Amino acid sequence: DLLWLLASNAGRVLSREEIFTALRGIEYDGQDRSIDVRVSRIRPKIGDDPIHPRRIKTVRSKGYLFVKEA
Repeated sequence: DLLWLLASNAGRVLSREEIFTALRGIEYDGQDRSIDVRVSRIRPKIGDDPIHPRRIKTVRSKGYLFVKEA
């Protein structure tokens, strides 16, 4: 699932295209916002602040970064 994919690639920015292809097995069309919605639902479940996330960061125009614990 998405959390496993992000955590297993901790410290590396995953593009929406990479995430979409890995989870759905089809090419990302650039319009689908389902990845963003799923990330927004995962953040509170792992105790991440949706306003100022520390674990799953959005990297503008790039994708998502799962931050390794220090």
